[in-house]
Amino acid sequence: MTWLRALREILRTGLAIERKRLEPLVAIRAAAGVAVVIGLALWLVSPVYAASAALGAFSAGTATFQRSWRPRKVIALAAGAGLAAGTFLGYVAAGNVVTFLLLLAAWSFMAGMAWAAGPTAGIVSTATVAAMLVTITLPGSLVQAVEHAVVIFLGGVVQATLILLFPVRRWGAHRDALADAFAAVADYARRLRHDPTAPFDPGALMTAREAAAVTPLQARHRPPALHGTRGLAERIRPAVASLADPALGAPAEGPQRDRARELLGAAADVLDAAARAIRRGTRAEVPPRVMELLRIDDADGEDGEDGEDGEDGEDGEALEGAARQAAVRLAALLREVLEVAECGEQRASRAEDGRSAETPFRMRPTLIRVLPVVLREMRRELRPDSTVLRHALRLAVVAPVGYLVGSVLSPGHGYWVPIAAVLVMRPDFHQTYARAVARFAGTLVGVALATGVVQLTSPDAYLSGGLAVVSAALSYLVMRTGYAVSQAFTAAYVVFLLGMGGEEWDQTVPDRVLLTLLGGILAMLAYLVYPAWETPRLLDRLADRLAANGRYAAAVVRSYAKPSAQGFADVRKALLDSREADADWDEAFDRAKQEPVRHRGLNRREAEDAAEAIRALGRAAMLLETHLPTRDGPPVPGAALFAEAVEADTAQAARDVRARRNLEWDRVEEALGAWEGDGGGGVQERVVHRGAELQLRALEDLTTAVDRTPLERDVDSAVREHRARAAEAEQADRAEKGAAGRAGGFAPSSEPGRERDEDTAPPTGSRP
Repeated sequence: MTWLRALREILRTGLAIERKRLEPLVAIRAAAGVAVVIGLALWLVSPVYAASAALGAFSAGTATFQRSWRPRKVIALAAGAGLAAGTFLGYVAAGNVVTFLLLLAAWSFMAGMAWAAGPTAGIVSTATVAAMLVTITLPGSLVQAVEHAVVIFLGGVVQATLILLFPVRRWGAHRDALADAFAAVADYARRLRHDPTAPFDPGALMTAREAAAVTPLQARHRPPALHGTRGLAERIRPAVASLADPALGAPAEGPQRDRARELLGAAADVLDAAARAIRRGTRAEVPPRVMELLRIDDADGEDGEDGEDGEDGEDGEALEGAARQAAVRLAALLREVLEVAECGEQRASRAEDGRSAETPFRMRPTLIRVLPVVLREMRRELRPDSTVLRHALRLAVVAPVGYLVGSVLSPGHGYWVPIAAVLVMRPDFHQTYARAVARFAGTLVGVALATGVVQLTSPDAYLSGGLAVVSAALSYLVMRTGYAVSQAFTAAYVVFLLGMGGEEWDQTVPDRVLLTLLGGILAMLAYLVYPAWETPRLLDRLADRLAANGRYAAAVVRSYAKPSAQGFADVRKALLDSREADADWDEAFDRAKQEPVRHRGLNRREAEDAAEAIRALGRAAMLLETHLPTRDGPPVPGAALFAEAVEADTAQAARDVRARRNLEWDRVEEALGAWEGDGGGGVQERVVHRGAELQLRALEDLTTAVDRTPLERDVDSAVREHRARAAEAEQADRAEKGAAGRAGGFAPSSEPGRERDEDTAPPTGSRP
């Protein structure tokens, strides 16, 4: 992408307003926390302490709007504690400029490294840097510093208390995550009716899995509907894909395809009903016609190993072979979903009562026990090519530099420069620039609105506090619609808050606008000076995705060779690893598309083709996963050798991609050639052999995609050089003779050897 296009995209993203579901009750509750601490501080102490209390309450309330699976009250307390700690340490070091700058650099570096634990940790930690910069201007002694730190922490305590006393849609985020997973599979089933090879984004399933991790305390209070139902969506996805696929499921045309479309439509209706029931916590009725469509007669059942003798009792359209197996499995899974959809919480409650003591759950460490985990993640990011480390280093430099520049330009409000810089900075290019644009635009609008209100009303301290609370409520309300909109009300909130402390609007507004602009420019320059481009890492991401999907494909095929509980566990682990690698690639590729840099060995079209080939490899493995044999099922001859070949060749290919060499699949081709696919295993062996063929086809497509790039594809090899020279010599001879060249359809050339046959010429872009 060129710089001009990148800047246009940055402006579009930064000023965009998204249509998101608002949470007015949550916004009112968070604003009430700000109102309580401001009112008490104004009444009992002074406007200066009210400003500190408002900072803690507002920042803690903002933290609760970040996407996290921990209880919001815990997040509010953690944010309040971090703000108080940063504030106190800033007060202690503020007496000496050098000491404070060193502390600010170290604190900013740790805040940047907190991104290793996730976006929520990174955002909350960045807010503590802003608190350190703001509140050091308030106290005059160490005792007052302690008092301000306590007041800031009490702001977080008040927010946590309100969340505890007035819960709004408790477990709502977890319900939404699980419901979104079922809704995503429902949408997938509908798309498969018309496009049997439609892609599926597993992001909703990954989010639901992340949300399913709970602490022991959460596990005791988790709603029954959220327990154990996620696995149904996981197992239904490959079942519907296998049923719809023409290679391993219903034929592309005919009665079986019509029956498959009916089942897919009914499955989508059931999954949507389950999603509504989970999201609302109520019962959901499934239409009788859907129940009728899901009825699998005995003829559609498992009578007959090969599934070729059954006939439907009613319409003579029984599914056969692998399609029958997929339909039976899908119907069984949907019956389980129906119990949840029709009976809601009651059925899940009965299931939980019977096995609550033995049911395992994904463990999420408590906040205290998570500290060693976070430190380990930080240590893993201490490498030169880490985007998190580069972001932390940028923060560690920008915050002190911004503080010095702001102090020179505006001694009273100079802290706004580093605050604007650190709050807009993100580990990637596009978000940093888009947030800088959004923050400046929002600040410009917000201070203009606040200035107009101040001039019209001339508010005193109490009215200014009330206007600040209203601005905070509006900022909370629109927080998820766009950073620019939220920042407009946040800027107004700051103007009213400073007015409550006695500062006139004409003293704050010009500095606020100009220093915010300067902070945004500083953040942009920091990324240009020390970038962390994703584009040069695309080959590594592609190699990681290839290796992970190769391990997944091999694990699935290996489970046919030797069915066992350990084999199924290996398949699950490999699947999760492949999803993680796919997500990393998608994120990296999306970022790379927005960066004004180019990859010298992989253009956008080639990267998309390569990613599509790897996706086809994973999809072929996913189709086979539907038909995995039981633990006591008969082994499939030939599957073990093919699995080993796939794992070995994909691992080597991943290394070749990084080294920009040609990809070879000799072992896979040899293993598939030696495997006849009809060793007496019946439909099971035919299914896995057909899946193996799909895997090889995907690998060959990957070779084609990569081979069209200058990936050091052995163009200097003797074979290709010999072919190229032979072609040139042959065509030169034809050109001299004339007749042979014209008969072959080539135009005469004034320079012998210029023409090259399409089949023998070396690849475009190769160098001699």
